[in-house]
Amino acid sequence: MATRPPNVDIDESKLRVTAPKEVAVGVPAVLHALQISWEQMGLKRSAETLLRVNQKNGFDCPGCAWPEEDKRHIAEFCENGAKAVAEEATLRRVTPAFFAQHAVEDLADHDDWWLGQQGRLTEPMLLEEGATHYRPIGWDEALDLVADALRELDDPDEAVFYTSGRTSNEAAFLYQLLVRGVGTNNLPDCSNMCHESSGSALGQTLGIGKGTVTLDDIHEADLLIIAGQNPGTNHPRMLSALEKAKQRGATIIAVNPLPEAGLLRFENPQTPRGVLLGGTALADEFVQIRLGGDQALFQAIGAHLLEGEARDGGVVDHAFVEAHTSGFEAYRQAMANADWREFETATGLPEAELRRVAEIVRGSASTIVCWAMGLTQHKHSVATLRDVVNVLLLQGNIGRAGAGVCPVRGHSNVQGDRTMGIYEKPAPAFLDALEREFSFAAPRANGHDTVDSIRAMRDGRVRFFMAMGGNFISATPDTAVVEAAMRRVDLTVQVSTKLNRSHVVTGRRALILPTLGRTDRDGRRGDARKVTVEDSMGAVHASHGRLDPPGEGMPSEVAIVARLSARLFAERGPRADWAALEADYTGIRTHIQNVVPGFEDFEQRIAKGRTLMLENGPRDARRFATPDGRAQFTVNPLEYPRVPEGRLLLQTLRSHDQYNTTIYGKDDRYRGIHDGRRVVLTHPDDIAALGFAPGDLVDLVSEWEGPDGLQERRADAFRLVPYSTPRGNAAAYYPETNVLVPLDSVADVSGTPTSKAVVVRFEQHADWPHDRADPLRQAGRARRAPDLP
Repeated sequence: MATRPPNVDIDESKLRVTAPKEVAVGVPAVLHALQISWEQMGLKRSAETLLRVNQKNGFDCPGCAWPEEDKRHIAEFCENGAKAVAEEATLRRVTPAFFAQHAVEDLADHDDWWLGQQGRLTEPMLLEEGATHYRPIGWDEALDLVADALRELDDPDEAVFYTSGRTSNEAAFLYQLLVRGVGTNNLPDCSNMCHESSGSALGQTLGIGKGTVTLDDIHEADLLIIAGQNPGTNHPRMLSALEKAKQRGATIIAVNPLPEAGLLRFENPQTPRGVLLGGTALADEFVQIRLGGDQALFQAIGAHLLEGEARDGGVVDHAFVEAHTSGFEAYRQAMANADWREFETATGLPEAELRRVAEIVRGSASTIVCWAMGLTQHKHSVATLRDVVNVLLLQGNIGRAGAGVCPVRGHSNVQGDRTMGIYEKPAPAFLDALEREFSFAAPRANGHDTVDSIRAMRDGRVRFFMAMGGNFISATPDTAVVEAAMRRVDLTVQVSTKLNRSHVVTGRRALILPTLGRTDRDGRRGDARKVTVEDSMGAVHASHGRLDPPGEGMPSEVAIVARLSARLFAERGPRADWAALEADYTGIRTHIQNVVPGFEDFEQRIAKGRTLMLENGPRDARRFATPDGRAQFTVNPLEYPRVPEGRLLLQTLRSHDQYNTTIYGKDDRYRGIHDGRRVVLTHPDDIAALGFAPGDLVDLVSEWEGPDGLQERRADAFRLVPYSTPRGNAAAYYPETNVLVPLDSVADVSGTPTSKAVVVRFEQHADWPHDRADPLRQAGRARRAPDLP
């Protein structure tokens, strides 16, 4: 039997710290995955569900977007994938009786872990203006309320429609059609906060905002550079691909401020070597770089390669450069003037180490660079990634086997949602095709991304907010500002599977619309509908939920959007048979193939477990959709954070018991953190230099020089934990530290919040050392933000 949900929040007073691990996965990961599965699903349901994860006749994991090989293992899931499945397939339920028992103000005092642990939502719920509790509402009444609110807007741009990366292709396509039928392109999504910088840089340089490698390329690479990414926690199945590459002779360079267990050694629990013989050492070089120093590293590599070319020849692939690129000479000249002392300052690494790494790159026959948020959440992230591309172009490492760029995406369909048109800046060609298919006039002005949406809500320019999944309040930066801004909205609508903080920090009125998850059966037994998703490498495949839905008559995301569209567009807007699209998703896929390039014969290409591999010009044919049809070398002035004396540069990150804003548990066992989350990982010499001791309780105060002068934000009661991190750098978990990230501190070009570059100072917590328990426990509880005037 599954266990009951907890009745208390995480008790931070029980925090324990042990030595960090130097190996990832292994038998402990299997046992932990089974424990959580048992607690949430019970034994029988766990076995039935986990054996279907990522299988061709099963469902796509609701966790990360790492791809599968064509031949699947019987257990095609990782520890954190099992946690994601258990969270969704839980037997726990949140019924109307729960909402009758708990006032919204009381729920707001709980943390995201406690809220998520209560179980699956079962019925639509309405919070009236001024009410203390949600009450049940019928589906027709709820959708009528949403449609009426949209009709009453003075301007379609008073509405914002957010999307989480778990939304299927079919739901995302209908959702963006609904939004454009309403008359706006206000389609912020989770990409705005993670890989928007990747899309911006790759679109400019390669003509496509996606990676250019396949899983086979990972296996065949001579050199893999893993920069600003922690696959052991965030994409554990990637470790199997890295292990295979190592077994074929690949070299791996790990570039990260923190030494992560998943990049040191991998014990594969599906092999005798992993279980009995100590597993596989992964990283040949660990480059412990300062936060924000990655651009300097890749410029140093580029400068070293060009020096070698000038001295010895045979380094630059001149045939590729001359046939397929532009801007080489300007880049060569810029690197000839490079300042190695500045490279040392920016990276915190000596020139000898930088050159040693660069020499490994020089000797590589095929190189792939993988990255995640460690490279994308800085002010200069787009410039950094352009310099990554520069290095790869020098040796012709785009468009051949075992080489290319690999931005490792998070949510399992975040890339697919963008392919389906979830984008605030749609291409004219996409809108043209949409208009031809549905006989309406689509809006042409760009809409709001995530940060602009928050600004618009803050300024009173948004009256309606709808989220297709996700946890907007906890995912976004500058928590106090976001919460106050959300309370200014007339109506907030959350399409959700689980309770989260976005259900307790709401507009004047709020709706919760429960929906099917990835694991749930969509339709009758024997006649269930399938959806599709796109993985991190552009492969599209079907997903079939099998479990009985948690509530009778619970609609899918597709059904919710179709029913709302039928109400809104009976006389104007997109022309479609909404009831037919709800009944049979093949109709949606037919529309997709008529609108989105690369989806010809969509239905046939995903039938019987087949995978549709989307066309990728740089990968498939060295074809680049840039203005001159060539890949672009770029010249990027070197940038890196300058931190004032007595301050540290903080990065926000996940724990191992976490997936984005979903908190699975209280531990981060790879980093040695147990039974708590309010910690700040800091170099021991910095702790001493700032006048503190290990274990002290401090408040974190962020400092940001904005247009109106210095701004400060606070996060109270964090335990100082000595950790191996570069001097001057620190790390703490989000969403607890999102409050420290200024709304207007964003990456150039992409607008991504700079969550990996927060200047902070430490202040002794007011109640320390007089009370060693209560301050931590109270600070761990959610705080209600002040209302905006």
